[in-house]
Amino acid sequence: MTIAVLGATGMVGSRVITEAAGRGHRIRALSRKPAGDHPHITPVPVDATDTDALRAALTGVDAVVVAVRTNPVDEPFLVGTTVAVLDLGVPTLVVGGAGVLRSPDRPDLLVADNPAYVPAEIRPVAAAGLAQLAACRAHPHHAWTYLAPPALLEPGTRTGTYRRGTDTLLTAPDGRSWISAEDLAVAAVDELESPAGEHLITVAHR
Repeated sequence: MTIAVLGATGMVGSRVITEAAGRGHRIRALSRKPAGDHPHITPVPVDATDTDALRAALTGVDAVVVAVRTNPVDEPFLVGTTVAVLDLGVPTLVVGGAGVLRSPDRPDLLVADNPAYVPAEIRPVAAAGLAQLAACRAHPHHAWTYLAPPALLEPGTRTGTYRRGTDTLLTAPDGRSWISAEDLAVAAVDELESPAGEHLITVAHR
């Protein structure tokens, strides 16, 4: 496959690139300052707010991974970039946020609204993830998947294993909800290779 990764230099995007390239896929690494020294990786400098440049960069790809993030959070940029990619009609995997999931102990309460997982200071980040998923659901293009991470996502070790769920946050018996960015990348590339046809999925450490 030819896979474009938008947000190629970020924590998730860079690991998706490593995972996908290691499996022999051809990668277009899209970011403002892309880098890549693997024979299957083509760095592509692009401003995600330039829709014409984005369209040109994504022409001919088999799938797109949207893994963009901003600090501080910029909800209009996040939503606008996601919609711009969906407008192109390419199968898209959006790596979003855990806030869109249901709380494991209270299915009526989203993680974004649960202070046990989302303290007030990061509520804008969770809200941006909700808006991003809402934009996907409202879009006429239906070949997309929103991959929500668990409560904690951090650099770590690639084990190649994970648990998979749909709309509810996954937790361990001790209540912890986490996965390494490396194993999230494994799950992302697995989904690209064998789409399950579900719009909202989540994963956690096995």
